[in-house]
Amino acid sequence: MFQQGLSGLNAASKSLDVIGNNIANASTVGFKSSQAQFADLYANSLNGVSGNNPGIGVTVSKLAQQFTQGNIETSNNPLDIAINGGGFFRLVVNGAVQYSRNGQFHEDNTHTLVNAQGAVLTGYLANTAGVIQLGAPVPLTLDKSDLKPVATTEANFQLNLSSAEAVPKTVPFDATDPTSYNKQTVLTVYDTLGTAHIMTTYYVKTDANTWDVYAGADNKEIVTAGVAASVNTSTDVAAARTAYNNAVRAVPADPAAVGAAAAAYAQVAYDTMVAAARTDPASASDEQLAALQAAYTKLNPTGGNSITGKSPDDINAALADAIVVPAVKVGTLLFTKSGALDEQAMALMDPPQTLPFQVKLPIFPATGAEEPMTVATTFDKTTQYGSVTNDLGSTQNGYSAGSWQRYSIDENGIILGQYSNGKSRAMGQIAMANFASVDGLTPLGNNAWAESSDSGPPTIGVPNAGSMGQLRASAVETSNTDLTAELVNMITAQRVYQANAQTIKTEDSILQTLVNLR
Repeated sequence: MFQQGLSGLNAASKSLDVIGNNIANASTVGFKSSQAQFADLYANSLNGVSGNNPGIGVTVSKLAQQFTQGNIETSNNPLDIAINGGGFFRLVVNGAVQYSRNGQFHEDNTHTLVNAQGAVLTGYLANTAGVIQLGAPVPLTLDKSDLKPVATTEANFQLNLSSAEAVPKTVPFDATDPTSYNKQTVLTVYDTLGTAHIMTTYYVKTDANTWDVYAGADNKEIVTAGVAASVNTSTDVAAARTAYNNAVRAVPADPAAVGAAAAAYAQVAYDTMVAAARTDPASASDEQLAALQAAYTKLNPTGGNSITGKSPDDINAALADAIVVPAVKVGTLLFTKSGALDEQAMALMDPPQTLPFQVKLPIFPATGAEEPMTVATTFDKTTQYGSVTNDLGSTQNGYSAGSWQRYSIDENGIILGQYSNGKSRAMGQIAMANFASVDGLTPLGNNAWAESSDSGPPTIGVPNAGSMGQLRASAVETSNTDLTAELVNMITAQRVYQANAQTIKTEDSILQTLVNLR
């Protein structure tokens, strides 16, 4: 009787220890409660018959952790991550791999994601294009460098050009005269340095089912591929641009020192570029400083009309604002009688009209970027129905440079960096692990476990796939301890302890009776 009662006391004490540990960790993020499981003990019989053996007590067979889902609570830290479902975060501490459900992370001084104990979160990093590089999980060190600019190379304009529109009364097309075109749209595009420019398209109905398309950059009409023959080759945009930069930027701070070449270009800049004359810059007459002054005065009518004391950049900017290249078409759109684009008929035109239109955008003033910008312009889903002419949305594939501002984490564990230019780029993806038997994991403390022979090797994957749960950012998984149940269990364990103590007391009383026999 003493043996049975003593084992019962030990078992009840162990149960109280487990309950106390569960209650103590009721506020521990990612904690999984345990349950003391017991087994009865029997002494082996010498003759193999034990039917009359009352047993010799109880033993703790296992302290089983309960890997049930804890509640998910929101937090203010974007790097707090809760797992909703199966799986564990994969962490590395001094080269050793461990696993945890506690998703409270922060950045260290190298922008690596770690927890409060310094364990490093692992996953898959992204390349500069934002493509996740799957393979062996590595420490998640976030690249917060600026997002490089991407030049616009493609653009698509989606419109409905009303078949009820009339041919404009004003001919020829003039970008400054709204009565010479039916529709105007604008789209921001970017050069190789990420500088924004405004690409404007104009639509002019010329006949039934026939529309001419014009384009402009930064409110200036432009020359495009396919129509270069209509422009005097001696005054093409590239040559004029080169002359413009070389001559105007060569003007010294003292206008009195302007040389003959710069003075001659002043006349060319004003007459050829501003007035759209077809004069060959190489044959311009040797004009005096007065020509440059006249141009600057006209283009800068308010405040300081003299170029005296003005820097070359000031003069350059003022003249650039007035540069206008002669208007030319970028192409012609033909529509079928059902309102769809008729690319077959367009290909039979003279010259053939083939989409995309290769639009070349000169940059005024020069930014140092590659020029001209060449934008492959398409008109996917553009129609000609009887409804009102309407811009249904224009898109392009470029953007300016951007600095990192913040990040977010989606349910698939992808860490998205958000930049000042409004773009987002994948910076990495969190890896997860799961086991055939989570009950077999070895607890390490600090809300971490290690694999064991009982758990089996880990299955590595990404969140929201297979047996892996979804992730939720700015949230934590709370302890799965049920305080109400634990307090009831504590009362039960206390009563069990008292009952076993009573058996020892009773046995002591019986022995005392035997000792007192005379």
